[in-house]
Amino acid sequence: MPLFRRGPSRPPNDQPPQPEAPAPETAPTPGASPEPEVRWAWGADWSPDKADAARREHERAQLEHGLEKSRTGFAARLRSAFGAGGDADWDEIEETLITGDVGATLAMDLVERARRRREVEPAEAVRDELALLLAPRDAEHWEPVPAVEGGPAIVLVVGVNGTGKTTTIGKLAARERANGRRVVLAAADTFRAAAIDQLRIWAQRTDSEIVAHAPNADPAAVVFDALDAAVARHADLVIADTAGRLHTKSNLMDELAKVRRVIDKRLPGAWVETFFVLDATTGQNGLAQAKAFHGAVGLTGVVLTKLDSTAKGGIVFAIEKELGVPVRFVGVGEQADDLVPFDPQAFVAALFE
Repeated sequence: MPLFRRGPSRPPNDQPPQPEAPAPETAPTPGASPEPEVRWAWGADWSPDKADAARREHERAQLEHGLEKSRTGFAARLRSAFGAGGDADWDEIEETLITGDVGATLAMDLVERARRRREVEPAEAVRDELALLLAPRDAEHWEPVPAVEGGPAIVLVVGVNGTGKTTTIGKLAARERANGRRVVLAAADTFRAAAIDQLRIWAQRTDSEIVAHAPNADPAAVVFDALDAAVARHADLVIADTAGRLHTKSNLMDELAKVRRVIDKRLPGAWVETFFVLDATTGQNGLAQAKAFHGAVGLTGVVLTKLDSTAKGGIVFAIEKELGVPVRFVGVGEQADDLVPFDPQAFVAALFE
C-alpha cells in the first residue's frame, strides 16, 4: 500500500506491512469509502484489532532490526559476563554498562541492587533492574493531545544542530499524516536557511502544510502565525522546528522561552509537548545537552536518532533515569517510516535475545 494518501480519504494507518496487492477485478466505485479496499487486502477476517496488531508487530521488528549493533556489541558483552551455571563476573558487568553509555554512577548502583537479589539468576536481576530505570508512561504509545479544547496539539522540537532534528520532524509529520491527521509545520529555525528549505521538502513529501518566514526572522513570530493557520484550518497538529545552536548559548534558551510565552499568549493555558532530539552516537555528551534543555524549557519526551548506527544502547536507560522523561520515538533508519514508537519492554527484550 502507498505510504501516504491525500486529504480525508486517507484511511487509518492500519494496513499490514506487505507489498502492493494486485487490484481487484471489479474497480471500486468513484468516491466510495476506502474501507472495502483495506478489507479486501486483509481478506474476510479483516478487523481493526488485527490491523493494529500487525502494525505493532511491524514496528517491533523495525526496533529489533535497528538494535542489531547494540545487541551484538553492548548487549553481547553483557550477556557473556553472566557466565554459565549462574556465575556472573560483576566487575565485567559494571564495566560493560559503563562503556555502553549507562553511566558510571548509575551502573554501580544498578549492579549493587542486582547483586542483592540472590533469589533470581544474575541475568534476570540485571534485566529487571534495567527495566526499572525506564520512566513510567501514561499510555502504551504517544498520541498528540490537543493543546486546548478544540485546538491543535503542539509539539516543539528542540536539540542541537546535527542530531537529525529537522529530519525527525519530517518523519513525525509523515507518521501523523499516515494516521489521518492534518499537520502544520512551523519553520522556526530561521537562523539556518537550509533548515527552512529542508522542512519545505518534508512538507511536500508528507502532504503537510508549512508556515515559514524569511531567514533570520523572529522564531516566535513564525510559531504564532503557524498557530493562527492551524486554528483557522482546523489542523490536528502543529510541529515547530526550533533553532539548534549549541546548548551553551544562553540566547538560544531565551528564544525558546520566548516561543513558549507566545504560545501562551495565542492559546492561553495550552499544553505544549517539547521533544528533545538526541543523537544516540553522542552518548553521555548528548545526555548533558538534554539536561541543559530540560532545565531551560522542560522536556516532555526524547526522540533518539541513529540508534541503528551505534553498538551502545545504554544511553536509553541513562536518559530516562537521569531526566525522568520518556523516550517517545527512536530513529532506526533513513526512510520516512523509520521513526518507531519506543516500546520499553520490547527494547529490553531485544537487547537480551
